[in-house]
Amino acid sequence: MRILPEHRVAILQHGGIRGHYGKTGLALLRYSEAQIVAVIDAECAGRFLPALTGIAREVPIVASLREALHFQPHILVTGIAPPGGALPDPWWQEVKEAVAAGLCVVNGLHTPMEDHPDLKPLLREGQWIWDVRREPPGLTLGSGAARELPCLRVLTVGTDMAIGKMSTSIELHRASLRRGLRSAFIASGQTGIMIAGDGVPLDAVRVDFAAGAVEQIVMRYGREHDILHIEGQGSLLNPASTATLPLIRGSQPTHLILVHRAGQAHIRSYPHVPIPPLREVVRLYEMVTSAAGAFAPAPVVGIALNTAHLSEEEALQAIVSVESETGLPCTDAVRLGADKLLDAILPPK
Repeated sequence: MRILPEHRVAILQHGGIRGHYGKTGLALLRYSEAQIVAVIDAECAGRFLPALTGIAREVPIVASLREALHFQPHILVTGIAPPGGALPDPWWQEVKEAVAAGLCVVNGLHTPMEDHPDLKPLLREGQWIWDVRREPPGLTLGSGAARELPCLRVLTVGTDMAIGKMSTSIELHRASLRRGLRSAFIASGQTGIMIAGDGVPLDAVRVDFAAGAVEQIVMRYGREHDILHIEGQGSLLNPASTATLPLIRGSQPTHLILVHRAGQAHIRSYPHVPIPPLREVVRLYEMVTSAAGAFAPAPVVGIALNTAHLSEEEALQAIVSVESETGLPCTDAVRLGADKLLDAILPPK
């Protein structure tokens, strides 16, 4: 199952256009090749998506699934992750209404829907529900095998969760393709998998098999590509995060890109946990990656700065400040493109 370019998609996004828990839907609007025909968000119905989000995609915002059906979607995507992880009942009723109307469903929530007793009896022949957060079959333990691959392996790492690691990896992948490189984007979360059509939902994998799951997909793509852009998850600084270390060990990166939200001084959900100076964070990631020489070193070669909340002038000033602080090239890969970071990754000609 996957979302194809010819599919007509409606995104269930209630409250997520302007709320931070709607990042799945916003990322699909920015990067999916599918035809997104409607966004369902009662708070923003009738308003214009580019003005609200800066995403240059003209998609009508409607108040309900019933209104979205006028645009003849094939698929409903859950583009939100509400607090607590479960859809409120009115939104759940819209999912049921979509299935009853013949739509397929792409579900990025932890709660599975494929076999749900409210939905399964409504499915018709050819209609499907894709629970993206499912542990892949046939997983093994990690072994460090990816270090033998000839390709470059670029992992995005962060000072916190939800700050732009996936977007940076996609922008780097697209920049690599424009330069004629055989590039692949390796998704490690539900949103990236929806966009790429493949990947490993790392937060659905049992922790013992997490590094092995990453290794498995990196090995699958590594021999046929010049460069892999591996979507980072979590942060070594966040006390709730367990995903970063398996990504490091499983992918055996050759390069790291550190992603940071400009001006953020502490972990968003844990104000008592400060974010150290970026040069110290760089040193932390390089030390953990090499593990005192047990693994090959992977330098942090650039900083991807999330400046979405800043004006253009403020963003440029923040970039200059980070370059001065760290001595590393810095840019906002979404706002300004990723070529500056890619130049720091690729060997000089």
